[in-house]
Amino acid sequence: MSPVRPSSAAKEESGAATNAVLRALADPQRRQILSLVRGGELSAGQIAAHFDVTQQGVSHHLQVLQRAGLLQERRAGTRRLYALDPEALDPVRTVLADLWPDALERLKRVVEQGRSKKESARLHEAE
Repeated sequence: MSPVRPSSAAKEESGAATNAVLRALADPQRRQILSLVRGGELSAGQIAAHFDVTQQGVSHHLQVLQRAGLLQERRAGTRRLYALDPEALDPVRTVLADLWPDALERLKRVVEQGRSKKESARLHEAE
């Protein structure tokens, strides 16, 4: 049985989602918003308090992050609460893994080898 391959429409949809996430992450203020909500839900006002921009500017960033799937919104009365949706990063992780297969493992080995050489040198100096 041959492996099931995604249809071209599914690939395009996945690619569009990945592109939306990458575009959203390209802005430093949006990355800061994600860092703020990483610890839990915050209202738009609480998020805006961390920035020297208008409420409208913060609202725009929140909309971009929502459209990219990076933020979840929950209404509580008249307030809107925002929280990070970490699963939205999965398509980006997949792209990075495809672009650099085994790169992190190789980097880990290089760092560990470097540590071993330094530790060995320190032991010889101590003798």
